Amino acid sequence: MLDIKVIRENLDWSKKKLATRGIKPEELDELVEIDTKRRKDLTKSEQLKAKRNDVSKQIAEKKRNKEDASDAIAAMREVGKEIKDLDKEVDELTEKQNYILLRLPNFPADSDPVGPDDSYNEEVRKWEEPTKFDFKPKAHWDIGTDLGILDWDRAAKVSGARFVYYIGAGALLERAVFNFFLDENTKDGYTEVIPPYLVNDASMQGTGQFPKFHEDVYTIVDNDDPDKPRDLTLIPTAEVPLVNYFRNEIIHGDKLPINVTALSPAFRSEAGSAGRDTRGLIRMHEFRKVEMVKVCKPDESWDELEKLTHNAEHLLQKLGLPYHVVALSTGDASFTSAKTYDLEVWMPAQDKYREISSCSNCTDFQARRAQIRYRDEDGKLHLAHTLNGSGLAVGRCVAAILENYQNEDGTVAIPEALVPYMHGITKITPENAVPFNYLHK
Repeated sequence: MLDIKVIRENLDWSKKKLATRGIKPEELDELVEIDTKRRKDLTKSEQLKAKRNDVSKQIAEKKRNKEDASDAIAAMREVGKEIKDLDKEVDELTEKQNYILLRLPNFPADSDPVGPDDSYNEEVRKWEEPTKFDFKPKAHWDIGTDLGILDWDRAAKVSGARFVYYIGAGALLERAVFNFFLDENTKDGYTEVIPPYLVNDASMQGTGQFPKFHEDVYTIVDNDDPDKPRDLTLIPTAEVPLVNYFRNEIIHGDKLPINVTALSPAFRSEAGSAGRDTRGLIRMHEFRKVEMVKVCKPDESWDELEKLTHNAEHLLQKLGLPYHVVALSTGDASFTSAKTYDLEVWMPAQDKYREISSCSNCTDFQARRAQIRYRDEDGKLHLAHTLNGSGLAVGRCVAAILENYQNEDGTVAIPEALVPYMHGITKITPENAVPFNYLHK
């Protein structure tokens, strides 16, 4: 959430910044107008309360002296009524103000490319050239189906579209990938966490998913009243429980930065994605992802963003997967982010790069919503900065491995870094893919 004081004192700057993220200036004018009225009413209420306290002392003194205080008492009744009305109005104005603030995105960093969509993203660097074959590469969904390690049809039977079964060597590969990610992240100084997969509304609001993105998630409802939510939502990313671990906490400044990582399922309804990536592992309703989260001091956060991004890059380099890093434009960056680097891995069958990680500096945006603070060496409290990044999206990584390490005969080589996690298997073949392959043609 943005700081209303920053908007109030830098209105033109705020309008210019948020215009790059699709926010109309009239919204900020309305916000400041509400804030002005709220602060005026609050000041008046506080003045009347101070007056009431003074007069109450005078009334008490008169009563002790057996003097008539009826006029003063009557006047204070009217003052009390005015205070009540003012406080009610302040509460209503505060609610209106917060309604707007909770729906405003973070201010973009000055270094962000300015533009309304991903066509304005800028490549920052590239690692290795795209994989080339002397045969026509197959898409990962065809490779997985032909080997029997990815079963879309039975997943559709059991769950519906955008679900998959990983079978045999496919399941082993998925597990190898996320165990490799977790091991590498912990080597880089992250503390592993196994978080809850169901979170309450306060947690979803704390990281910025609520109230704006209700339609993109799966919310648990009351069996007795299906229209009534139970204040529990399946997590869209482990970022939510990891960041909210620190919600309403005060951290000792000398403990920062804090780095945590977690493997979790991610549940997304993919609202608005109809017709996009309907095949394969790119856009699923349920998938696994290893998340990295940092909590740090404000003056450290930009350096920590570079470290976070390099941590994610390190994983792709160890796997030998070509990728590039792009800085997202103001119109393409996430709601909570001040700056985001996307890592996009090369997908030979699609002949293009596809996102596999987003590394974002959310500055104090989440910390203000979730009240994540630290105490400095002088004992003063400050909002922390939070950062998050995928390290990495597991299913997309499996897809990239299948496409980049495929052979003309339909087999798939295993990246050297994963061989220890694959029980020494160096290649997935029709013979070792699925023990019960009689189910498959």
